Amino acid sequence: MRLLVVEDDPDLNRQITAALEEAGYAVDRAFDGEEGHFLGDTEPYDAIVLDIGLPKMDGISVLEQWRRDGKTTPVLILTARDRWSDKVQGFDAGADDYVPKPFHMEEILARLRALLRRASGHASSELLCGPVRLDTRAGRVTIDGHAVKLTSHEYRLLAYLMHHQGRVVSRTELVEHLYDQDFDRDSNTIEVFVGRLRKKLGADVIQTVRGLGYVLAPPEAA
Repeated sequence: MRLLVVEDDPDLNRQITAALEEAGYAVDRAFDGEEGHFLGDTEPYDAIVLDIGLPKMDGISVLEQWRRDGKTTPVLILTARDRWSDKVQGFDAGADDYVPKPFHMEEILARLRALLRRASGHASSELLCGPVRLDTRAGRVTIDGHAVKLTSHEYRLLAYLMHHQGRVVSRTELVEHLYDQDFDRDSNTIEVFVGRLRKKLGADVIQTVRGLGYVLAPPEAA
């Protein structure tokens, strides 16, 4: 999954980004409202962490503009303000969740996992596809109960397909959602990682739909 962190405090921005990257996400960063609005408006993020008190353009204005433009990306609001009126303002602007500062990083991670699950129609933190089970809390993958060791990129690819199982996902979509904006998008690494996952999980788990992309579905559905 690819996330955007919009936070003007350099240390906090770095800490959040590091925690998200360690959890297996690709992360882009912005340090003011104008930059954050531009990235959120032009890049296909799966979720956004947005501070309210931003320079150049405040977070509420950024969020309201995204929603007016039809952007439905889940947004988690961060702010030092803890008044109920600020929370109401954030939700009314289109926020999906809200965390006041200071906070524990584990709470941010848990709330983002929940937002990502709900956005793709999943209620449980464990995603299932036939014999494959992905625990989003632990970042652990098993097949028939046996742990499977994946690299970070293999895990990102599998997690995206698991969240969107049953739907054909193009190579372009995978590249846009699995890598940050500095990644070389002309590479053929998606095909390489799909091949590796097939070897580790079984050749039939990820199906190729010629000319369209890939689909992950239980064997009986495939």
